[in-house]
Amino acid sequence: MDYQSLKAEVEQKTLQTLEVLKNEYAGLRTGRASVHLLDGVRVPVYGSDMPLNQIATVATPDNQTLTVTVWDINNAGAAEKAIRDSGLGLNPMTAGGVIRLNMPPLTEERRKELTKVAGKYAEEAKISMRNIRQDAMGKIKRAVTDKEISEDDQRKFEDDLQKVFDNRAAEVDALAKQKEADIMSV
Repeated sequence: MDYQSLKAEVEQKTLQTLEVLKNEYAGLRTGRASVHLLDGVRVPVYGSDMPLNQIATVATPDNQTLTVTVWDINNAGAAEKAIRDSGLGLNPMTAGGVIRLNMPPLTEERRKELTKVAGKYAEEAKISMRNIRQDAMGKIKRAVTDKEISEDDQRKFEDDLQKVFDNRAAEVDALAKQKEADIMSV
């Protein structure tokens, strides 16, 4: 058993889990406008569903406004409809090829709902990391039963991997706390 490749695989998978969490948080609306808010919006154009950022430029002229400049003006209606139907609670206004989105202020109730959603995303990331941990620890135990490594090595490897998982879990907690602070700030 090659422990270094196992550890590298674990670090890479946990890093991917963190990236997924960051992407989910980027699409979660706070009180401010963010270009990443529309990352999940797909527009039916040219015979397929395309991400909005592949048919338009998204910008934030100020904290409360998003502008979407559609490159092909014929796609502006489809982009506007996709934004309206996205479930983000936004009301787009189109003028030519430019769609303006004003961010309504979040109510206290909606802020609390969003913090619960953010917490759910963090818990899903932790569950994913626990599954990665369980798989890695299983590989180490199999190596012991197959007599590839000693029990002393098993303890050393498990302790080393546990440190990796503890650090990643702390990163998840820090991201969750930061996102909750962003959502609750008025």
